[in-house]
Amino acid sequence: MTTAEFNICVDKFADNVYRFILKNIKDEDKAKDVVQDSFEKMWLKVDDIAFEKSRSYLFTTAYHTMIDMIRKDKKKSDFDEIEPYTQGYKQEYMGLKEIIESALEKLPEIQKNVVLLRDYEGYSYEEIGQITGLNETQVKVYIYRARLTMKNFIGSLEKIL
Repeated sequence: MTTAEFNICVDKFADNVYRFILKNIKDEDKAKDVVQDSFEKMWLKVDDIAFEKSRSYLFTTAYHTMIDMIRKDKKKSDFDEIEPYTQGYKQEYMGLKEIIESALEKLPEIQKNVVLLRDYEGYSYEEIGQITGLNETQVKVYIYRARLTMKNFIGSLEKIL
């Protein structure tokens, strides 16, 4: 890949990668760091990467960088950030977007990632498999289970609207 192609890749995919990472980790600064680290890793291997494969390489690198960051952050915990356990029920209005986002948060990490890649970013099953390291059948199963879990969490749309 040439320098000009790398710059095209940055212009074309930076926003998509940022959106994908931000949906997963919910921290703008960390998402920016992951995107920047991903482009840095890509730049270091710019001679080895074909321009046609740059999108897939970038999302795969960003995904793995995000997972590494999440694992590293899990090892650290600040007691000030831990919320005390409270019992009770709180009912408040939530818009459809908030309901979908809270349903996404209930999913296991891998199911959340494959649903975001499929439904938000529009990747094919094969591309998602390459990014996450799963085979195509596993991707389909995780997406099916995630959608089923979300459907059960949300219930019927008539009740929401």
